[in-house]
Amino acid sequence: MVYIKRDIEEEISKYFKAKEIIAVIGARQCGKTTLVNNFLNLLGKKGKKINRISFDDVKLLQLFEGDIDSFADLHLKGYDILFIDEVQYSKDSGKKLKYLYDNFDTKIFISGSSAAELSIQSLKYLTGRIFIFPLSPFSFKEFLKARNQKLVPLYENGNYGKEIVSELNKHLREFILYGGYPRVALAKTTDEKKKILESIYNTYLLKEIREILDLSEDYRLVKLMKALSLQIGNIINYNELSTITSFSYNDLMKYLNILEKTFICNLVKPYYTNKRTEMVKSPKIYFYDLGFRNICIDNFSSERADFGNIYENFIYTELIKHNIFPNYWRTKSGAEVDFIIEKNNKLIPVEVKSLLKEAKLTRSFSSFLKKYSPKKGYVVSLDFEGKRGIVAFLPLVKLVNAIERK
Repeated sequence: MVYIKRDIEEEISKYFKAKEIIAVIGARQCGKTTLVNNFLNLLGKKGKKINRISFDDVKLLQLFEGDIDSFADLHLKGYDILFIDEVQYSKDSGKKLKYLYDNFDTKIFISGSSAAELSIQSLKYLTGRIFIFPLSPFSFKEFLKARNQKLVPLYENGNYGKEIVSELNKHLREFILYGGYPRVALAKTTDEKKKILESIYNTYLLKEIREILDLSEDYRLVKLMKALSLQIGNIINYNELSTITSFSYNDLMKYLNILEKTFICNLVKPYYTNKRTEMVKSPKIYFYDLGFRNICIDNFSSERADFGNIYENFIYTELIKHNIFPNYWRTKSGAEVDFIIEKNNKLIPVEVKSLLKEAKLTRSFSSFLKKYSPKKGYVVSLDFEGKRGIVAFLPLVKLVNAIERK
């Protein structure tokens, strides 16, 4: 399979010579193992002796958990680097990794699909001994590398006209329907993309939910994921979700937390100047990957009524893949702005629209501008471009690079 260079590679490579454990975590099939193996291949060419193992192998896992000294004798000693894949299968990984870190000089890489396991089990013991790097499915730029490498420098530059926007939007349509899981992005046909997404969806339920988290009520989790899929970009109604899933409020919060920790959904809290108020208000829901969202509702149609919500989810995932973590804004009277970004102690409001034909601001957006007086704001849609005062009207594909340049 063709290897697509990931945006996070440069950041991770800074820590190769540090003693700390390097952990790459993320959703299943988002490319963690491929990423680490690419690093290790490069290091191997420089003469490093590398051992690669996976806790998919039950005997290796049992040795790691039952006899850590024998594990070290067989798999650590004599190697410069040890890579442990699927580390989430070990219920005692943090304690064992701490022992290996404290007693041996071998550099350790680990990867795991469940943030819940890594954060609860490992961080408790590995404070000061580990660097954690979350890996998402492809960003749109990474997706372009897979689909049309020639467009990447134009996309990054941001200074292009309608023809390039139109060309980028062709790829955007595929990206927002089938998402950015690497195998999906590299698949040749839509049937193959759907099959791979079905496999990712089923594997998530069978392995992540049943095996790792030991949760038997996955049928109710399926109901929850489908309900959330139909509510992307909306404020969560806990009573409605409890009715649909038959979860109590406490169980509902538990399962929402699981969906966050396993990189399926993310809850976005509102922006308020009073942070205490912000923490108790209902969040909005977005999916980490739109392909996974669309397989939850089995809808890959290019003729659909929810493109506005899909565009909003696309903008959210692009922002977080670039380490920009937005809130939303809503008043008691119902005025709402999709995203509020805090950058360099300045506020940047962003509104997402399906289609625009003129540089016109909504009342809600104008209300935010009046209340907070930001220096810059954006309204994004499929292809409209213009300006009105401090507000730039941009195509969806231009937003992230515009914000990063500010």
